[in-house]
Amino acid sequence: MKTIQITMDEELLSRLDKTEEVQQIGRSAVLRRAAAEYLARQSRVEIARQYQKAYGSNADLGKEFKGWEDEAAWMDG
Repeated sequence: MKTIQITMDEELLSRLDKTEEVQQIGRSAVLRRAAAEYLARQSRVEIARQYQKAYGSNADLGKEFKGWEDEAAWMDG
């Protein structure tokens, strides 16, 4: 692991330090997990964006799928 230095608002840091999880496993472990969750969420967002771009309403699915264009349903969000 690599040691890093970050800047954090004192109130936010105080609130973080008061949580049970930080008191049990430590600030660094909680921040590592938060960063991993953030990156996983960003990856899902990017995959969804690429999927929508590739298969969106304007995409040509080819002649083997002709007639099925209106069968797709996209969830909002």
